[in-house]
Amino acid sequence: MNALRAALATGASTVSRAWIVRRADGLVLGFTDHDRDLEVDAVLCVAATGLTGGEISRSTGLAVDNAEAMGALSSDAIRAEDIRAGKWDAAEVTAYLVDWTDSSAFEILFRGNLGEISWGDGAFSAELRGLSERLNEVQGRVFQSRCDAVLGDGRCGVVLGPLFAVEVALTETGEAGVLAVPELRDYAPKWFERGLVTVLNGPAEGQSERIKLDRIRAGRRELTLWSALRAVPVAGDLLRIEAGCDKRRETCRFKFDNLTNFRGFPHVPGEDWLMAYPNADRANDGGRR
Repeated sequence: MNALRAALATGASTVSRAWIVRRADGLVLGFTDHDRDLEVDAVLCVAATGLTGGEISRSTGLAVDNAEAMGALSSDAIRAEDIRAGKWDAAEVTAYLVDWTDSSAFEILFRGNLGEISWGDGAFSAELRGLSERLNEVQGRVFQSRCDAVLGDGRCGVVLGPLFAVEVALTETGEAGVLAVPELRDYAPKWFERGLVTVLNGPAEGQSERIKLDRIRAGRRELTLWSALRAVPVAGDLLRIEAGCDKRRETCRFKFDNLTNFRGFPHVPGEDWLMAYPNADRANDGGRR
């Protein structure tokens, strides 16, 4: 910062902006709005990528910092198919103010992650979310009748072995959000509802989505997803399909034999508990009638 301050004190305009992006897959890319490449913080920032930055808004309190980066999809490093596939989601971003006559003189203007990304007509726009954005994340447990653990995690304890997970090749992709696989007769209909499907290879590798419906029709199994995958898999791609859990105590007991790890509170009164009254014929648990 001292070197940059000295450069600014001369009154000459020799500063430019640079961005270093670190994706979740380990790829590190640098960009600059200067007319030649600059090495900033040991990363080569490439010029002429079509990337520009908007105004950076910062505050001294706990309010969320925000900014925006915009550009043209002219760089080989920024491709629409990668954005669509989610490879840029939540990537770490650091924005710099750099003296282009001495790129070792810089100041960090912003540090955070990519937020919502939109693209079209050969251009893109990315929201930059500051570190204080994490203060918006929900913390702690939810006290409810159903389990709040994730199937297969440390709190759940279920091992997603052959009974609860299977890898199978995709037969075909139907309408948006519908995947067809072999019938898988060892698994009952609806076995994978509320489960998770993950693409293990192909153009949609790494993409995953929750399963809304699991139906067996015409000798094949159709998995309807809650949302279509952002990259379209093709026939032959390998999928991992995990069993679904609706978080009920009965499901935990009879489907997964895991009642000892049930994380819900089945005896929490329901919303109509104020209207409950003694009744010898029905369970008085405060639930819906």
